[in-house]
Amino acid sequence: MNAQEFIGKWRQTELRERQACQEHFLDLCELVGHPKPAAFDPTGERFCFERGAKKLGGEEGWADVWRKDHFGWEYKGKRKDLKAAYKQLNDYREDLENPPLLVVCDMERIEIHTNFTNTDSQVYDLSLDDLATPAGMRTLRAVFFDPESLRPTRQRVEITKEVARNVGELAQALRLRGVDPHDAARFLDRLVFCMFAEDVGLLRKGLFGEVLANARQDPKRLRPMLSTLFDAMASGGFFGSEEIKRFNGNLFNDAAVLDLRPNEIALLDAAAKADWSDVEPAV
Repeated sequence: MNAQEFIGKWRQTELRERQACQEHFLDLCELVGHPKPAAFDPTGERFCFERGAKKLGGEEGWADVWRKDHFGWEYKGKRKDLKAAYKQLNDYREDLENPPLLVVCDMERIEIHTNFTNTDSQVYDLSLDDLATPAGMRTLRAVFFDPESLRPTRQRVEITKEVARNVGELAQALRLRGVDPHDAARFLDRLVFCMFAEDVGLLRKGLFGEVLANARQDPKRLRPMLSTLFDAMASGGFFGSEEIKRFNGNLFNDAAVLDLRPNEIALLDAAAKADWSDVEPAV
């Protein structure tokens, strides 16, 4: 199964959680090239569906999927509350041998919460469309093959190199299609600031990601959305229902916005998924 087949199948389905969750997970195994639970572990002692577990208060329950030293995984129906799913899974974590990753999913979204000892939790959020991107697939494969690579304590230099590569590729794409270098640099400065502002709490967490998610559905939406956001950041105001405080300095004054093509939006989206609070200022 390839990414487009997976996305097409699970975007259309309206099956309830219990009807769909195991089939969804088996399809994920095919997508990332990992053996399915029964083939990988016929005994169910290391990798299985419906792993029995006790909540912290002693109540009996189960995790929908469990793999020893990798993850506990909880499903909810489409568009259901993943916060509730995470709370439920978090209550089981000790009886699941405290796996490094706690994953919740509603068939359209996969939220990966890190659960490494003595670290702050970090959340990786994958939409269906993210699974068609190299960055999204790397993150998903890490859940199955290399959970340690998702540990939040990755060195700042590694994260900085990753975002610099994505932003650099975007800059090169703009140059190749003849965008004025000064205009491109100024535009990229604003985008970089937005990503940083979101991850340090100057903009609501997820706001810029929502802009990019809309733009990936229809690239023509990006320019007017960014123009409105930049105007609000320049003087203070509203972006939709979101109140934006004024940002000092002249970065967003007369903030021209460039159209981006789908491949360029994908590069920007990949950069935005990094935690910019860990990025070196030199980027």
